[in-house]
Amino acid sequence: MTREPEESVYRSPFATRWAGRAMLENWSDLRKFRTWRRLWIALAEAERLLGLDISEEQIAELRAHQDDVDFELAARLERETRHDVMAHVRAYGEQCPRARGILHLGATSAFVGDNTDLILLRDGLRLLLPPLATAGRNLAAFAREWRALPCLAYTHFQPAQVTTVGKRACLWLQDLLDAAREIARVADELPFRGVKGTTGTQASFLALFDGDHEKVKELERRVAEAMGFSRVCPVTGQTYPRALDYRALCALGLLAAACHKMAGDLRLLAGLKELEEPFGRSQVGSSAMAYKRNPMRSERMASLCRFLLNQVPNAAFTAADQWLERTLDDSAVRRLTLPEAFLAADSVLRLAANVTGGLVVNRAVIERRLRAELPFIATENILMLGVRAGGDRQALHERIRVHSLDAAERVKAGDGVNDLLDRLRADEAFTAIGAGLDAALAPSAFVGRAPEQVDEYLDQVARPALADLPDDDDAAGEPRV
Repeated sequence: MTREPEESVYRSPFATRWAGRAMLENWSDLRKFRTWRRLWIALAEAERLLGLDISEEQIAELRAHQDDVDFELAARLERETRHDVMAHVRAYGEQCPRARGILHLGATSAFVGDNTDLILLRDGLRLLLPPLATAGRNLAAFAREWRALPCLAYTHFQPAQVTTVGKRACLWLQDLLDAAREIARVADELPFRGVKGTTGTQASFLALFDGDHEKVKELERRVAEAMGFSRVCPVTGQTYPRALDYRALCALGLLAAACHKMAGDLRLLAGLKELEEPFGRSQVGSSAMAYKRNPMRSERMASLCRFLLNQVPNAAFTAADQWLERTLDDSAVRRLTLPEAFLAADSVLRLAANVTGGLVVNRAVIERRLRAELPFIATENILMLGVRAGGDRQALHERIRVHSLDAAERVKAGDGVNDLLDRLRADEAFTAIGAGLDAALAPSAFVGRAPEQVDEYLDQVARPALADLPDDDDAAGEPRV
């Protein structure tokens, strides 16, 4: 029988197109089930050290088969038992016949399932920090380079005042570093579910240790330490509080909001032709319009951010709908929400790292657009010059208002040229200003402290924050289609 190609069944585009290898491996079945086995080993070893009848040979047998998960056997057993944990307990037990009797001793399914989820959440959060750092360092370098280049600032997407290209980039960087701080904090603070038993009372473990509460507490501490956790949930039901999932996804949501804001700004600026994302020499912008340079990477970033933001309330609903000590309606939705949210976040950051590493500043366009609007922006300064030259403030204000409206009408309905300055020069009410009229239109006079703010933010805030983040040489590579 001819085997159908892989393309004959649905495959997640996160795996085939967007996400990086490390994050895909973190949420893989292999990582999950190997972690289950690490947990069973840590439990058995701690139980042995605390006096239960478990031999070193049994522990050694478990360790010898820790990584060779028999997926076919586990799948067959799950079809029989309709229970994934028991299927893997039995599959592991068949590989380790001497240790079969002490495997999963005193534990419930959530011991492996929930503790593994917390490990994957913690490690997934930490995997996001290197590409995030790459995007942040790219933005910091970009902001430094363009710290003083004046450009139009917009409110309501209407020309407002003047800022600098570097100052605007600092807005993006600030949001990104806020997300980085939250991601790192949540990763460091995530607790271990621990060794809690069927409904969180630890009754099974208390029975194993003949009512010795201190040994049960020590058992939990040892297993948590073996899995890299210094904190354990003080109390749980059968599962850890699903609010922990929500906390983790809120951190991802903060990242999604930051990257969506940046991607949206880049798309607007690309439409104005002021700033462009990288564009390959062979890249096709449109199948019909060959001249187009669509901001497709920023568009994809925005699209994936929107997907990620929608996973955040999903986790909130799951946390809110847990009944008493546990209900299984969380299982299916978490199998989808948690991995997909992290794969989306990883995909977004790989795009962010790539885009920020190749931003193109169209200086001539920026200067041309600024000069077209600057006469309007400068009217307050011109008014002050006229008053200082002896003019009547109210009369000058009225003359500027009339000329501004006429110039704006010409820009919109005429040849597009802003002739406000020429109108003011020709008006005898402004004759006394003389050469000061031209000096009043120097773009650098309108940026305020923007260049200094860039320097201060980069030196005092961004540099220390970025120094604490890990490097990732792979993050800025060419994104997959």
